[in-house]
Amino acid sequence: MSITKFVMPEVIFGKGSIEQAGESCLRLGAKKVLIVSDSGVANAGWLDIVIKSCQEVGLAYATYIDATTNPKDREIEAGCSIFLDHECDAIIGVGGGSALDVAKGIALLASNGGIISDYEGVDKVHSPLPPMVMIMTTAGSGSEVSQFSVIVDSFREKKMTIISKSLVPDIAIVDPSTLTTLDPDMTAATGMDVLTHAIESYVSIAATPLTDVQAQNALSTVSRYLRPSVASKHNEEAKEAMAMASLQAGLAFSNAILGAAHAISHAIGGKYLLPHGEINAILLPHVMDFNRIASPRRFSQMADIMGIDTRTLSELQAGTAAISFVRELSQDIGAPRNLGDVGITPDMIETIGMTAIDDACMITNPRDMSLEQIKQLLLTAL
Repeated sequence: MSITKFVMPEVIFGKGSIEQAGESCLRLGAKKVLIVSDSGVANAGWLDIVIKSCQEVGLAYATYIDATTNPKDREIEAGCSIFLDHECDAIIGVGGGSALDVAKGIALLASNGGIISDYEGVDKVHSPLPPMVMIMTTAGSGSEVSQFSVIVDSFREKKMTIISKSLVPDIAIVDPSTLTTLDPDMTAATGMDVLTHAIESYVSIAATPLTDVQAQNALSTVSRYLRPSVASKHNEEAKEAMAMASLQAGLAFSNAILGAAHAISHAIGGKYLLPHGEINAILLPHVMDFNRIASPRRFSQMADIMGIDTRTLSELQAGTAAISFVRELSQDIGAPRNLGDVGITPDMIETIGMTAIDDACMITNPRDMSLEQIKQLLLTAL
C-alpha cells in the first residue's frame, strides 16, 4: 500500500457543545477572537451563545456577521480589516459552509496578505494561520473539518477552490441542537450536500481505506435519516445522526477530494449564485450515471450500504439501483429535480462547462470528462 495522509481537527461532538466555543479558543492561546457568522445564525440565537461563552471565560471578541450564501471575495476583505483593526489573534466561525469558508478566508488573508485569489488552487499557503474554531450549524458542508475554502471571485464570476492543510481548523464543534432551527428546505439542501460528499469521496480516485470508512458511514446514515430529519425539526435522533453524517462526509472529502458534481456545481454557483446543495441534488444522479462504468464495484457497494438488496443483481444493475435510490430520496425530501427548475437555461451551458472543466474537483472524478460531455450532462439535467 502506498503512503496515505489523513488530516482532521480536534472534534467536540454533542448536544450543548456550542457552549465550549470560548473555552476552546482560550485553550489555543487566544486573547481576542473574531467571531464570523451570518444574520440567519444570529437570528436563530446561536451567535449569542457563542458570545456568552467568550464572555464567561474573559475572552475579548469582535464580530463580523455579514457572510452570505456563496461567499464573496469582498466579504473576506471586509472581515480581514476587522480582524486586523481589532488586533484579533484567533477566529471562531459559526454557521453553515458559507460562514465557515469566510472565516477560513479571513484567517488566511490576515496571516498571509495579498488578495484571496492569490491562494486559489492547491497548497499555495505559506505562513501559519491564526487558531481557528469552527462551529457547524447545518448538516452540511463539512467545512468545520475540511482543508477547503470555496469563495466567489466577484470579477471573474467563478468559485475559487482553495485547498491547503493550513485551512484545517484546530477545533471543530458539532452540536446537533443547532439543526433544530433549520427549515425543511435548508435541511433537504444541506443533507443532499452531505450525500454528494459521501458518494463523490467514495468513488474519488484519491480515496483510501481511511476515507472509505468515513464515506461509508456517512452514506449509510444519510440514507436512513435524511427523510426523518427533513420531516421534523424535533426529531433529535435524526438530527444527531445527520450531524454525524455531515462530520464524517466532511472528513472523507477533505482527504479524498470530490468529483464532477461539485466541479459543475461550483461553476453554476459562482456565476449564478444559486444554492449549492440544491444544485448538487440535481446533478448528483446524472454524474453518478456518467461515472458508473468507471467504478462498477464501488457503485455496487454503495447500493449495499444504502440498504438495497443486491443479491440477485449484477454490479452494473446494483449501480443503477443506487442511482435510482438517490433520485427517490431527492424527490421524497422535495429537492429540485431539474436545472430548469432553478433558472438554468440552455444558453448558459457553454459558460458553465468552460468553468467546470478547470475546477480542482474534476481532477479526482473517477471518469475522464470532456467539455462536450459536461455540456451533454447539463442538457440532460435541464
